[in-house]
Amino acid sequence: MIHQRFFIQLSYNGTAYSGWQIQKNSPHTVQQIVNEMLSRLLNEPITVMGCGRTDTGVHAREYFAHFDSSKEDLIENQAQWILKFNHALPKDIAIQKIIKVDEKANARYDAISRTYQYIITKKKNPFEIDKACFLYGALNVDGMNQAAKTLFEYNDFSAFAKSNTQNKTNICSLYRAQWEETEDLITFTISANRFLRDMVRAIVGTTLEVGKGKMSLDKFKEIIETKTRSAAGLSAPACGLYLIKVEYKKGILE
Repeated sequence: MIHQRFFIQLSYNGTAYSGWQIQKNSPHTVQQIVNEMLSRLLNEPITVMGCGRTDTGVHAREYFAHFDSSKEDLIENQAQWILKFNHALPKDIAIQKIIKVDEKANARYDAISRTYQYIITKKKNPFEIDKACFLYGALNVDGMNQAAKTLFEYNDFSAFAKSNTQNKTNICSLYRAQWEETEDLITFTISANRFLRDMVRAIVGTTLEVGKGKMSLDKFKEIIETKTRSAAGLSAPACGLYLIKVEYKKGILE
């Protein structure tokens, strides 16, 4: 039986899940739900590998995962299969595309950049609960952008990394880090070749201390240079964080 490799593009509201990654102490992860659905509908054991971890309560507007299957018509009858998959999935997970790829293509290791966005709402909105972080009070967004710019002076982000992980290195290459303010929202967009666990939320939480006038720019730099998570601010709530873009080496998705 010949197996072929496929990527799926999906999105999910992470509110009800213990993150993407399968965990021993929680059966309710996005990966487990997708595994079970694909295995049942394709009538063969399927294990998907995702493009990265998202923590409990974190959302994904664009997420990729790969799996191997012997089904021959997944591309030919893609629209029909996507309809079946989405009918079988819970309402907070959706699949948009199925892409046939090279047998060695890897959703995690072939990704060259990932972009996250953190959304803060300045106005309490009952319809945005669990979709954005409500923050009362004025913020100095210019000061927060100055702090964001200083991130480019560093590549070791240990100060913003969850402790006691199995990371071989805390070195990351940052491509973008920017705050933008509109009438009701303040959004932070950050892109890098890789992210450490809890890194974005820790950066947001610490930068907000600058925005509130509780931390100077010099102190912000000093925290990065300590390379110690306990020196940085609290992690921002998960509800405001979205994975919005994953980019791959040329040819992977073509």
